[in-house]
Amino acid sequence: MTKSMIKKSLRAYISENNKEYYDITVSDENVLTITSAGNKTWTDYIGGKPSAEDRKITLQIPNAFLENLILSTTNEDITLSAAAVTGSMDISSNGGNIAFESLDVGNTLTLNVKNGNVSGTVVGSYDDFSIQSDIKKGESNLPDTKDGGGKTLHVSCNNGDVDIAFVSNE
Repeated sequence: MTKSMIKKSLRAYISENNKEYYDITVSDENVLTITSAGNKTWTDYIGGKPSAEDRKITLQIPNAFLENLILSTTNEDITLSAAAVTGSMDISSNGGNIAFESLDVGNTLTLNVKNGNVSGTVVGSYDDFSIQSDIKKGESNLPDTKDGGGKTLHVSCNNGDVDIAFVSNE
Protein backbone atom coordinates (compact mmCIF):
# COMPACT_ATOMS: atom_id res chain seq x y z
CA MET A 1 0.00 0.00 0.00
CA THR A 2 1.46 3.39 -0.99
CA LYS A 3 1.69 6.39 1.33
CA SER A 4 -1.03 8.24 -0.58
CA MET A 5 -3.33 5.20 -0.34
CA ILE A 6 -2.79 5.03 3.44
CA LYS A 7 -3.64 8.73 3.82
CA LYS A 8 -6.72 8.43 1.61
CA SER A 9 -8.07 5.39 3.49
CA LEU A 10 -7.54 7.12 6.87
CA ARG A 11 -9.35 10.25 5.71
CA ALA A 12 -12.41 8.11 4.94
CA TYR A 13 -12.73 7.33 8.68
CA ILE A 14 -11.88 10.75 10.16
CA SER A 15 -14.41 13.54 10.59
CA GLU A 16 -12.94 16.76 9.17
CA ASN A 17 -14.10 20.18 8.01
CA ASN A 18 -12.49 23.45 6.89
CA LYS A 19 -11.93 24.54 10.52
CA GLU A 20 -10.82 21.22 12.06
CA TYR A 21 -8.77 18.61 10.26
CA TYR A 22 -5.83 16.27 10.67
CA ASP A 23 -2.33 16.40 9.24
CA ILE A 24 -1.57 12.79 8.25
CA THR A 25 1.99 11.87 7.30
CA VAL A 26 3.84 8.65 6.57
CA SER A 27 7.61 8.99 6.79
CA ASP A 28 10.19 7.18 4.68
CA GLU A 29 10.66 4.86 7.67
CA ASN A 30 6.91 4.00 7.48
CA VAL A 31 6.02 5.93 10.65
CA LEU A 32 2.39 7.06 10.61
CA THR A 33 1.69 10.38 12.37
CA ILE A 34 -1.77 11.91 12.83
CA THR A 35 -1.78 15.46 14.27
CA SER A 36 -4.80 17.63 14.95
CA ALA A 37 -4.72 20.88 12.96
CA GLY A 38 -7.10 23.69 12.20
CA ASN A 39 -7.92 27.18 11.05
CA LYS A 40 -9.92 28.37 14.05
CA THR A 41 -10.02 31.87 15.44
CA TRP A 42 -10.80 32.66 19.06
CA THR A 43 -14.49 33.20 18.25
CA ASP A 44 -14.79 29.60 17.04
CA TYR A 45 -14.23 28.37 20.60
CA ILE A 46 -17.35 29.99 22.00
CA GLY A 47 -20.19 27.51 22.38
CA GLY A 48 -18.48 24.17 23.00
CA LYS A 49 -16.60 21.45 21.25
CA PRO A 50 -17.55 18.72 18.77
CA SER A 51 -19.36 15.63 19.98
CA ALA A 52 -17.30 12.75 21.38
CA GLU A 53 -18.06 10.69 18.27
CA ASP A 54 -16.48 13.35 16.03
CA ARG A 55 -13.32 13.40 18.20
CA LYS A 56 -12.74 9.64 18.03
CA ILE A 57 -10.06 8.16 15.75
CA THR A 58 -10.28 4.45 15.03
CA LEU A 59 -7.19 2.95 13.49
CA GLN A 60 -6.98 -0.65 12.27
CA ILE A 61 -3.45 -2.01 11.99
CA PRO A 62 -2.66 -5.50 10.72
CA ASN A 63 -0.69 -7.36 13.43
CA ALA A 64 1.45 -9.21 10.90
CA PHE A 65 3.33 -6.03 9.97
CA LEU A 66 4.05 -4.61 13.41
CA GLU A 67 7.55 -4.55 14.81
CA ASN A 68 7.13 -1.54 17.13
CA LEU A 69 4.06 0.52 18.05
CA ILE A 70 4.07 4.00 19.60
CA LEU A 71 0.75 5.68 20.48
CA SER A 72 0.41 9.02 22.24
CA THR A 73 -2.46 11.44 22.89
CA THR A 74 -3.44 14.36 25.09
CA ASN A 75 -6.81 14.77 26.85
CA GLU A 76 -8.29 11.63 25.33
CA ASP A 77 -8.41 7.90 26.13
CA ILE A 78 -6.52 5.18 24.29
CA THR A 79 -8.40 1.88 23.95
CA LEU A 80 -6.69 -1.08 22.31
CA SER A 81 -8.12 -4.43 21.34
CA ALA A 82 -5.79 -7.43 21.08
CA ALA A 83 -2.48 -6.44 19.45
CA ALA A 84 0.89 -8.10 18.95
CA VAL A 85 4.32 -6.73 18.05
CA THR A 86 7.64 -8.48 17.60
CA GLY A 87 9.51 -5.63 19.30
CA SER A 88 8.10 -3.03 21.68
CA MET A 89 4.96 -0.99 22.43
CA ASP A 90 5.05 2.50 23.95
CA ILE A 91 1.63 3.91 24.87
CA SER A 92 1.17 7.34 26.50
CA SER A 93 -1.82 9.45 27.48
CA ASN A 94 -1.73 12.82 29.21
CA GLY A 95 -5.21 13.46 30.57
CA GLY A 96 -6.87 10.20 29.57
CA ASN A 97 -7.07 6.50 30.38
CA ILE A 98 -5.24 3.62 28.74
CA ALA A 99 -7.35 0.45 28.40
CA PHE A 100 -6.33 -2.66 26.52
CA GLU A 101 -6.83 -6.38 26.10
CA SER A 102 -4.29 -9.04 25.22
CA LEU A 103 -1.21 -6.98 24.40
CA ASP A 104 1.56 -9.30 23.21
CA VAL A 105 5.08 -7.83 23.01
CA GLY A 106 8.37 -9.32 21.85
CA ASN A 107 10.50 -7.46 24.39
CA THR A 108 9.18 -4.24 26.00
CA LEU A 109 5.81 -2.74 26.96
CA THR A 110 5.89 0.86 28.22
CA LEU A 111 2.71 2.49 29.56
CA ASN A 112 2.70 6.16 30.68
CA VAL A 113 -0.39 7.98 31.89
CA LYS A 114 -0.97 11.26 33.69
CA ASN A 115 -4.38 12.02 35.18
CA GLY A 116 -5.87 8.72 34.07
CA ASN A 117 -5.95 4.99 34.77
CA VAL A 118 -4.20 2.01 33.17
CA SER A 119 -6.07 -1.29 32.90
CA GLY A 120 -5.92 -4.39 30.79
CA THR A 121 -4.31 -7.76 30.09
CA VAL A 122 -0.82 -8.60 28.89
CA VAL A 123 -0.07 -11.88 27.12
CA GLY A 124 2.42 -14.00 29.08
CA SER A 125 2.97 -14.98 32.66
CA TYR A 126 3.97 -12.69 35.52
CA ASP A 127 7.37 -14.45 35.55
CA ASP A 128 7.97 -13.61 31.85
CA PHE A 129 8.39 -9.91 32.76
CA SER A 130 10.84 -7.73 34.63
CA ILE A 131 8.67 -4.94 36.02
CA GLN A 132 9.37 -1.31 36.84
CA SER A 133 6.39 0.72 38.04
CA ASP A 134 6.24 4.29 39.31
CA ILE A 135 2.80 5.12 40.69
CA LYS A 136 2.07 8.55 42.21
CA LYS A 137 -1.27 9.37 43.83
CA GLY A 138 -2.95 6.10 42.90
CA GLU A 139 -3.20 2.37 43.54
CA SER A 140 -1.49 -0.43 41.62
CA ASN A 141 -1.55 -4.21 41.56
CA LEU A 142 2.07 -4.28 40.30
CA PRO A 143 5.23 -4.27 42.40
CA ASP A 144 7.57 -1.25 42.22
CA THR A 145 10.35 -3.54 40.96
CA LYS A 146 10.56 -7.17 39.86
CA ASP A 147 13.59 -8.70 38.17
CA GLY A 148 14.05 -11.93 36.29
CA GLY A 149 11.82 -11.82 33.23
CA GLY A 150 12.99 -11.97 29.62
CA LYS A 151 10.57 -9.16 28.68
CA THR A 152 10.19 -5.73 30.29
CA LEU A 153 7.08 -3.94 31.54
CA HIS A 154 7.50 -0.23 32.44
CA VAL A 155 4.48 1.52 33.94
CA SER A 156 4.34 5.16 35.01
CA CYS A 157 1.10 6.60 36.37
CA ASN A 158 0.48 9.96 38.04
CA ASN A 159 -2.99 10.63 39.51
CA GLY A 160 -4.55 7.31 38.53
CA ASP A 161 -4.77 3.61 39.25
CA VAL A 162 -3.09 0.65 37.57
CA ASP A 163 -4.72 -2.78 37.16
CA ILE A 164 -2.85 -5.13 34.82
CA ALA A 165 -3.41 -8.88 34.57
CA PHE A 166 -1.27 -11.47 32.83
CA VAL A 167 -2.97 -14.05 30.59
CA SER A 168 -1.81 -17.22 28.90
CA ASN A 169 -0.87 -16.95 25.24
CA GLU A 170 -2.55 -20.26 24.44
